[in-house]
Amino acid sequence: MRPIALEATGLTKVYARNERRIEVLNIERLTVRDGEFITVIGPSGCGKSTLLHMLGGFIPGDGGTIEVYGSRVSKPGPDRGMMFQEFALFPWKTVAGNVAWGLETQGMPRAQIDSVVKKYLEMMDLWEFRNHFPAELSGGMKQRVALARVLAFDPKVLLMDEPFGALDAQTRELMQAELMRLWDRTGKTVVFVTHDIEEAVYLGDRVVVLTARPARVKEEVEIKLPRPRDLDIKKSAQCHEYRNYIWDLIRSESSYRGR
Repeated sequence: MRPIALEATGLTKVYARNERRIEVLNIERLTVRDGEFITVIGPSGCGKSTLLHMLGGFIPGDGGTIEVYGSRVSKPGPDRGMMFQEFALFPWKTVAGNVAWGLETQGMPRAQIDSVVKKYLEMMDLWEFRNHFPAELSGGMKQRVALARVLAFDPKVLLMDEPFGALDAQTRELMQAELMRLWDRTGKTVVFVTHDIEEAVYLGDRVVVLTARPARVKEEVEIKLPRPRDLDIKKSAQCHEYRNYIWDLIRSESSYRGR
């Protein structure tokens, strides 16, 4: 069995607002194994993004522990790469400059930076656009640059917060297929938050379904679709069965909370 890459135990988060305490998160245990791709889904506003930001070390917890390959997490670190829904590219830097930025901050030698940038831009089919600026790119291309930038510093765990949510439907599907291709090549451990059930099923080895706030793990659904996966698998009866089952889990939470 593959080693545990990421583990959250007894993880809690409470916000205080106008003398009210709002419990956002209460995760008893969540584990992700090395090279596993898990997707996280739940009712709107349940705390999916809060969980991911806590795993990244950007939001402190009020209780519990997070470990990455056995090391305690207390702040952001190079062992975790975070990718957001917003492209978050520097508009004054070229495509190559954006991908190189994280490597430059680490003090990597220039020749090595150039080699790594070329590797990931070629992997993303972006090498011919290396001297373009973000304003000259489509939404899908910008997100490919953002993904190349994260992968370039080789994090052990990739955390993705609805990275395709702002894209149109066609581009979104193409980016899903692109991510599957890259994951097959790199074998990265991935935690991917989404509100799209079909996307969660298509991408994930497991779909972690969260309850309404405070977010708890309601169920972990193992996705036994064959890999590698292309977009045609979304048309399969098995994919539709998973989608309907997970929708029923989420709908029961939304109805219970009156949402």
